[in-house]
Amino acid sequence: MQPEMVEWNTSYVLWLVNDFKYNEVEKMRVAQEQDPENFYLAACYLEQRGKKGEDIKDEARELAVKILRNPVSSCNGMRAILSVYSNYVSIDEAIALAEEALELHPDERYLKRCAALCLKWKIIFFRDSDTKQSMIDRAVSLHEEVISLYPHSSFMKKIDLANIRAKSNNGMDKADQMYQDLLRMDLEPAEKQILYNQYAKYLHWDRKDHDQSVRYHMKAAEIPVRSFYRANSIKVLEKIKNKSWNRMGREIEEFLENLQEP
Repeated sequence: MQPEMVEWNTSYVLWLVNDFKYNEVEKMRVAQEQDPENFYLAACYLEQRGKKGEDIKDEARELAVKILRNPVSSCNGMRAILSVYSNYVSIDEAIALAEEALELHPDERYLKRCAALCLKWKIIFFRDSDTKQSMIDRAVSLHEEVISLYPHSSFMKKIDLANIRAKSNNGMDKADQMYQDLLRMDLEPAEKQILYNQYAKYLHWDRKDHDQSVRYHMKAAEIPVRSFYRANSIKVLEKIKNKSWNRMGREIEEFLENLQEP
């Protein structure tokens, strides 16, 4: 109704990106040209171009400088540019960028959350053999602080903290205790599903308890909530089922055959 309104067009494109994994680069390019000072949109546009195989490293670094100069907010593009860095520049540069932003604004809880997120990516997802204990200690400290700063939305951060502690020297007992505390909580079905999926991965990768890992993937899958976590647990079970060496193959096959769609 109001195609000339730049703000409406930007909001519409960002809504599509966030809610529908939208990836029509041309519409994003037009929106970004119309709203060049929206650095969050610019970072999302770079991410989509990166997915298409473009080399966006230099543009990402230029955009990061602009974001650092801007006032801090959850919409200033910092979280989005860190995602671009981790996927298309380097995770180490993403961490350095987050730490630089935090040095400039040491009391900003949003930036502490961003820095904690980058460290989690490095420790959990990249699984580098050169990850130092000092980095893990920094990640633990930041996550503990973020949990205290966001007490009403700390569920996922507590899971992240447990997983990070599992990578720490002598941290396995604390990770176990955190997961047991979470498992005793009165959670909504969707939260239980997330917890069971994440605990199953913890049991597999950190505890090497593969049978119990399968059990918890089953528990996640049988909760009738359609989500990434349910789909992921089902995918893992499908993969394990087809491994000839796994003695639970038949049980998994029967479970999947009888699984009800939400």
